[in-house]
Amino acid sequence: MTHTAFSLVWLRNDLRIYDHQALFEACQAGLPVVALFIATAQSWQQHDMAAMKQDLIRRRVLQMQTELAALNIPLLAVEGSDYAAVPQLMQQLVDAGASALYAHTEYELRERVRDQKVSRVFANAGKHCYWFDRKAVMPPGSILSKTGGIYQVFTPFKKNWLAHLRQTGVTCFAKPKVMPKVKLHLPELPLMALGDGSSLAYAVAESEVLERMRQFCRDKVAYYQTERDFPALDGTSGLSAYIAIGVISAQQCISRLQLEAANDWDREKSGAAVWLSELVWRDFYHHILVAFPELIKHKAFQKDTDAIIWPNNNALFHAWCEGKTGYPIVDAAMRQLNQTGWMHNRLRMIVASFLVKDLHIDWRWGERYFMSKLIDGDFAANNGGWQWAASTGTDAAPYFRIFNPVTQSERFDPDGVFIKRMLPELADLPKKQIHWPHPLPLWSQYVKPVVDHSKARLKTLELFHTVKKPQDEGDHE
Repeated sequence: MTHTAFSLVWLRNDLRIYDHQALFEACQAGLPVVALFIATAQSWQQHDMAAMKQDLIRRRVLQMQTELAALNIPLLAVEGSDYAAVPQLMQQLVDAGASALYAHTEYELRERVRDQKVSRVFANAGKHCYWFDRKAVMPPGSILSKTGGIYQVFTPFKKNWLAHLRQTGVTCFAKPKVMPKVKLHLPELPLMALGDGSSLAYAVAESEVLERMRQFCRDKVAYYQTERDFPALDGTSGLSAYIAIGVISAQQCISRLQLEAANDWDREKSGAAVWLSELVWRDFYHHILVAFPELIKHKAFQKDTDAIIWPNNNALFHAWCEGKTGYPIVDAAMRQLNQTGWMHNRLRMIVASFLVKDLHIDWRWGERYFMSKLIDGDFAANNGGWQWAASTGTDAAPYFRIFNPVTQSERFDPDGVFIKRMLPELADLPKKQIHWPHPLPLWSQYVKPVVDHSKARLKTLELFHTVKKPQDEGDHE
């Protein structure tokens, strides 16, 4: 049986139609186009992917089926077991007429091994694979120091990155035109399973997500610098979950930001420039991950810190996970994570510092717990953030910089609005008491503090002194 040849677009963390270079190029190539998504639940589980993120992906893929159908592009949504099953599925599609593969590169190790095997399937059949690097705005290796090395400190990286942006701008690819209708004989592959519905609070139509991004850049980004650190305010973009699975790209965010905040995006400390900085951090961690792949194997960037022997008290870890430490800002943050699958960025820093430097638990425990809960979990950003807080990473907070959770609470939730929202058992406390409600009133159902911060701080310094020379250790609240 002769099969009609078609171009195959393999979707991964790029679940969009606008600004999708692989899809755009495939549609330009002249053959009918078939899109493919393979759910690999076992591999997702090995990567500790949150159930809510898995659900968001599955819902988005089904929505994308409808959006692509309007362009006469069928989307095969397939249930595979793990990455090892992917080459065999690809072979079936090559046998059915796939004459070329179009896809965006991924940076993590297992993903790269999987993609090499897929490339071999196509090469063995005399077919070509076209890989496009779109995950980072500036691809890894494109931002180098004067000596040709990888930047390990953020500020000079950002300076060079911004210079590149001013010089080259960003390219966003148009939505493909409607393709001619063609009848294809495609293999019957196992249909993708439905999710558990846990992400229903998140819209999955591309048009809605794009509108949210435009609205943020138009109406809210100006206040980002002044409001982003206060968890009681709706001061962040709320786009991280969509960027993590690629419903929108960082390139689209920057393009829209430059359009809406034309005079401000490059002005130091403006809301637009501060938000852009967050996107630069995302690129920075991707560049670091590609240059130092041992990070994927859970190694510390600062190798000497791997010699620290963390006490790793299980009871303290579970108190942290459940939001029962007796430190209101920490507990409120952890309950936000457990209930919503998301946590405010300022709170991520506070709870990470608390786990490592107050409870003396290995940062990898926290990194893994975050990935298992976060709807916006992204390995490079999560690993980078945890190593920053734990003082083990690149350009990390100095080890003696130890957040005081009470001071942080007073500063970033001054009226206790966020704490009271997440900890109803403290709702009746006066403002003065909310940040440190101990000793607890008799009626309170809240928990006693699991550690003494001032003593814990000294223990942290001791742990780091086993591997580092003592430095100026003044108070860094």
